[in-house]
Amino acid sequence: MSSPHRSDRRPPDTAAAIATFESHRPHLMGVAYRMLGSVTDSEDVLQEAWLRWSKVDPTTIDNSEAFLTTVVGRLALDHLRHAKALRETYSGPWLPEPLASEPDPHQDPQAAVELADSLSMALLVVLETLSPLERAAFVLREVFERPYAEVAGILGRSESAVRQLVHRARDRVDEGHARYQADLDTHDEVVQQFLAACAGADVEALMGVLAPDVVIISDGGGLAQAPRRPVFGRDKVARLLLGFGVRTPEGTAFTLEPFNGAVGIVARQGGVPISAMAVSVADGLVQSLQLIANPEKLQFLEGTHREVR
Repeated sequence: MSSPHRSDRRPPDTAAAIATFESHRPHLMGVAYRMLGSVTDSEDVLQEAWLRWSKVDPTTIDNSEAFLTTVVGRLALDHLRHAKALRETYSGPWLPEPLASEPDPHQDPQAAVELADSLSMALLVVLETLSPLERAAFVLREVFERPYAEVAGILGRSESAVRQLVHRARDRVDEGHARYQADLDTHDEVVQQFLAACAGADVEALMGVLAPDVVIISDGGGLAQAPRRPVFGRDKVARLLLGFGVRTPEGTAFTLEPFNGAVGIVARQGGVPISAMAVSVADGLVQSLQLIANPEKLQFLEGTHREVR
């Protein structure tokens, strides 16, 4: 990482600028990823943010985190507006890129649950239904608890307008039952039962772990076989999953791996991920499944860890 040429009188302290930026990177990555659902786009945003930060005189900044959050929030909002237009022509449902997330054994259990909730595929899928402004307001206020005045400044809206944006977004998220579901231990247990039932083609066990109104959303991006519409209901989802098992290429290994804040199921061939399935659990049952099979979205499960907060 290098600092571009500056023409002002104060020479840049590149090492200090890098150290400050890197200390905030997990937080900034968290903001960008929750707003965009794309690791690739989030890293582009952080690179742009770094270029702007490297030109700033740090002695003029009272709060570097607030300053950088503002920069990243505005850049991510611009990227999101462009991305929303592109996603309208995407082949089939668009799902976020799964993000590997190793659990922190030293993290407070409640903080771990909140992190898992805010990174969950189920929440990110609901956030895709929001307008760019609603999504940005929700992420900044509800996930990162930034003051309304700060969010208003980032979005270029009045505080009352931001409150309305957050209220509408919160209602949509609550309708989608996308937050605060099973505790992590229950989640892991249910996912293990689900995988065992699928692997053993045990129809009775599979039906027993699926909620009556379970839904599966699949993203092949036109590059991998996947249903082009969501599939609803226990019977239809069970048949689809068992059909997947019949068509699974020989030598495919299914493993339980942490991504997006909780354990999911990753299918690998020769160690290379070919699909990832996020599992949403509530009331001891699988409520929704998000299957990412687009190979272009699986590169961040290949041992490349991106820390987010």
